[in-house]
Amino acid sequence: MHNSHKRLPACAVFVLACAGAVVPFARAADTDAASRYQAAIASPARTDADRAADGKRKPAEFLAFAQVRPGMKVLDLVAAGGATSELLALAVAPGGEVWAHNPKASDSLGQRLAQHPQANLHPFVASFDDPVPKDAGPFDLITLVMNYHDIVNAGTDREAMNRRLFAALKPGGRFVVIDNAAREGSGLGATKTLHRIDRAAVIAEVIKAGFVLDGSSDYLHVADDPRDQPFFKMDGRPDDKFALRFVKK
Repeated sequence: MHNSHKRLPACAVFVLACAGAVVPFARAADTDAASRYQAAIASPARTDADRAADGKRKPAEFLAFAQVRPGMKVLDLVAAGGATSELLALAVAPGGEVWAHNPKASDSLGQRLAQHPQANLHPFVASFDDPVPKDAGPFDLITLVMNYHDIVNAGTDREAMNRRLFAALKPGGRFVVIDNAAREGSGLGATKTLHRIDRAAVIAEVIKAGFVLDGSSDYLHVADDPRDQPFFKMDGRPDDKFALRFVKK
C-alpha cells in the first residue's frame, strides 16, 4: 500500500496532521468549560431557591450559550435578586467581574450579598436609558434575562439604550437576550397583557443599534406552550422562551 503523504508537499502533510488534532482539542476545551460551569452551579453561595429554579432556567446551558469564560467583564441588566448575576460572577472567576444593574435598589440582592459576600459582584442602580455603570467596562458580555419586555413596558427609548449597550462592549463582545416567547408576528402586542415578546421584534430592535445576530438556541423552547397566557399563570408549567446572542463586530 502506498503512503499517500509521500505524494504531498511537506506543508500539506503538516496541515493534515494538525487537522487531526483540532477535534480532540475542541472536545477538551468543551470539557473544561463544562467542568467550570458545574463548579459555579454547585457553589454553596447559591441559594436553595436558585437550585429549585435550575430545572426551568438550565444554568449550564445558559453559561455555554453566553460563552462565559474566566476573566470576563460582564454587565447583567435588570439583575433583580441577583440569581443570574451571582452565577455569572462565580463563572468568570478568577479575574472576572460582574456589574448587577437594577433600575432601583434591590433588597433581595443586598440580602444575597450580605449572606454570601462576593468581591467580584458589583450592584448598581441606573435608569434603563443609560444602564451602564460609570468607570467600568468595556465589557465582554452583557446579559438581559427575561426582562426585555419589561423595558418595553417601561416606555424606554430602546434604540438609545441598545446603542449605549453597543458602545459599552468590546469589539467581539456579546449581548445575550432571553425572554418569554410571544406568538410569531405579534410584535410588541403581548408585552403588557402576557408579559411575552415576539422574538423577531427583539432581533429587529437590537440589530438596528449595530449588533449582528450571532446565534440562537432552543434550550428553553417549549413546543406545547400555546403562548396565550402570561408565564406566571401557567400553574408551574414551563413557558416557551427564546435565547438570542448578538455580537459587536
